[in-house]
Amino acid sequence: MDLRVTTKIQKEYFRKTRRSRDLYERSLSCFPGGISHNIRHFEPYPFYTKSAKGKLLQDVDGNDFTDYWMGHWALLIGHSHPVVASAVRNQASHGTLFGTANKLSLDLAYAIKEGMPRAELIRYSSTGSEATMYAVRLARARTGRRVVAKIVGGWHGYNTNLLQSVNYPFELDEGLGLIEDEEQFVESIPFNDLERSLKVLNTIRDDLACIIVEPVLGGAGCITPERDYLHGLQEFAKSNDALFILDEIVTGFRLSFKGAADEYKLEPDLFTLGKIVGGGLPIGVLCGDKDIMSLCNPVGREKGEIVCYIGGGTFAANPLTMTAGLATLQYLKQNKAVIYPKVNKIGLRIREGLESVFSDAHIDVDITGVGSLFMTHFLNQDIRKISSALDAGLSDKGLLRKYHLALIAKHNIFFLPEKMGAISSVHTMKDAELLIDATQQIVQSHLLSQGA
Repeated sequence: MDLRVTTKIQKEYFRKTRRSRDLYERSLSCFPGGISHNIRHFEPYPFYTKSAKGKLLQDVDGNDFTDYWMGHWALLIGHSHPVVASAVRNQASHGTLFGTANKLSLDLAYAIKEGMPRAELIRYSSTGSEATMYAVRLARARTGRRVVAKIVGGWHGYNTNLLQSVNYPFELDEGLGLIEDEEQFVESIPFNDLERSLKVLNTIRDDLACIIVEPVLGGAGCITPERDYLHGLQEFAKSNDALFILDEIVTGFRLSFKGAADEYKLEPDLFTLGKIVGGGLPIGVLCGDKDIMSLCNPVGREKGEIVCYIGGGTFAANPLTMTAGLATLQYLKQNKAVIYPKVNKIGLRIREGLESVFSDAHIDVDITGVGSLFMTHFLNQDIRKISSALDAGLSDKGLLRKYHLALIAKHNIFFLPEKMGAISSVHTMKDAELLIDATQQIVQSHLLSQGA
């Protein structure tokens, strides 16, 4: 693999991350592409983190980066929060995996239900991909239908059912190993275009098992729904005996303690959680209507009665994750009156500040986001506003990569290149001003110009 550094930004990055480069070269002999998660690679090579605390990542070269990736947006209260770390250390001394039922799983379930009462019954898994896979399976079991409708650009993990129309240009196959027999039962609809979405849905209404949607398109850059779009999809699903599934793996307990369903006044039949509810440890959660969720109840069935099998996996509801998740939700509950207004205020300041910097420099951008989430999209002659994943796909990704790498190399501010940023409760308004000022310096230094 070619690891040459050719631009000013890359040369500066190489200068400060020499040990990471050595580790990456060694990783190429161990992992496909040198990484164990596709999106964690970025050009010219990723740095290697040694430790993380609060809002900071420290790499193997001793660089401290202010982190706006925050563990795939999962860490609303920061890295290694003392409350969570202490609880996990204590639990580890009593066991990390029981393989049996444990009270901690019940305690976390009640904490989830307190924030999200529509979680009438809950089933844990170890990843969000599993949770959305199980949601689709349950919808098909409930309705006896086959077709799943998802959003163009919607991301629900690497499960086979939903790995379709995820990446631009969307109409192409998402990769090898996917076969037409599976893809023919997934239909994609455009985000924020209710008229066109309903037109597509009407063609599959008799075999429609469910509509699954992220309330905010995370992978496409925190694109928010236009008025009545989500309600229109929900109404169609319910009036046609299909299930409305809300994927809140990103938004759950981040937009508010009650999640996006409460923020947008939605009533999903099923919804999925992950990220924040794991407290920094692996988790996926399927929640919803008790009658629907009861289809996966294996207890007390008559002989020959068929169950919708939803396993959790060996590590589902493991005591470490349950402990970390419970400590996180308890902390959020106790401090929600402070945390949510704080992170939302910082998010608003960053979005407005970045818009102003780029506007003054006559660089056309659209800063999408809501609350503590935000994303910079560089516009061009093909696209002038971001309201869907297609719009985001047509924006200037090369310039975005260059901007994010400049922040890393020149200012020790970390965004996973091309991905949206997330704010935690340990970020401050001073951090926001530093990000805005760093962006101003990058613009003034012409580091976003050709060949920089």
